[in-house]
Amino acid sequence: MREGARLRLDYSTQSLWRVDRMIEEIRQEGVPYAAAEGALRGFGAYGGEVVVRWAGGEWVESGGGFWVRTLDGRFWDPLDEARRCFVGEGSLRLLCRDAMASG
Repeated sequence: MREGARLRLDYSTQSLWRVDRMIEEIRQEGVPYAAAEGALRGFGAYGGEVVVRWAGGEWVESGGGFWVRTLDGRFWDPLDEARRCFVGEGSLRLLCRDAMASG
């Protein structure tokens, strides 16, 4: 995370707007993926925890990775979604919305 960056994260679904914007800002600054990888993993884990809290479900380990399984049995990959967001193809906010709508 950049020095002095203030990002209020309260595990609300609304906070995922801020996370998506922060990832977009990092990408627009031209930060190499390798330098952002740790922060992206953290953002993805945070997004997954929001899904667990609001959509219901649990973290599971499978195939060497971590996924969120919602109550309807679907699997979600918030860590990959954070990476997709970094390249302009994903959104943790939309992943959470879709997970909450499932079931």
